[in-house]
Amino acid sequence: MEHPILFISLILQALGLPVPHTPVGHTLLEKLCEPYMTYTWMVMIFLIIVPKLTMGKLEIVPGSGQNFWEVVISGLMDIFEENLGKKGARMLYPMMATFSLYIVIANMIGLIPGFMSPTSNWNITLAMTIIVWVTHHALGLRYHGLKYIKHFLGPVPILAPFMLILEIISNLARLLSLSMRLFGNIMAKEILLAVLFMLAGAFFAPLPILCLGVLVSLVQAAVFVLLAVSYCAQAMEPAH
Repeated sequence: MEHPILFISLILQALGLPVPHTPVGHTLLEKLCEPYMTYTWMVMIFLIIVPKLTMGKLEIVPGSGQNFWEVVISGLMDIFEENLGKKGARMLYPMMATFSLYIVIANMIGLIPGFMSPTSNWNITLAMTIIVWVTHHALGLRYHGLKYIKHFLGPVPILAPFMLILEIISNLARLLSLSMRLFGNIMAKEILLAVLFMLAGAFFAPLPILCLGVLVSLVQAAVFVLLAVSYCAQAMEPAH
């Protein structure tokens, strides 16, 4: 959900770049300047610059910035190790940690008036889901080879053809469920905030929803990443 005035539109206008007024721009440049794309780049720049500024040089006796990032990194690693084991956690950590930090910042940036959450656009959430979907099946094939098919056949041989169809449908449904869950919740938060700001302005009425928006942003990031981790863990474990 786009706010009535997006700061990024003013920036694009000042730079002489097209400001799209339709869900999909007519030219490639307009598509690249869509709000969900420009705010995605903004979040990426934030995640590159802020750690550099807050950490500086790594010290034996860490400062407050280094302490914060060490807690975040070690906390994420602990969560991934619980689900994937040490080897799997180290292998998938760069991707899963990036998803975690990106989704949290992307969700919360929409709480600022004049900004939008790129995760309130289905293009973003579906793209992340496709990456997770392809990755967990690639891991299954890497760890088990063609025997990975056993994950889809079930324990009863006579029911294997029916189980195969059901498992294929179930796996394809993950593309919708994982992407729509994040997209739907963040879109609802954006719409509710936009309506409250239009009705009550920047007064106290939107404040409870802002607090709830912070909670929703954190919970939805955790749900997306934990489900992605569980899919990868299931693909790597032996089929029974």
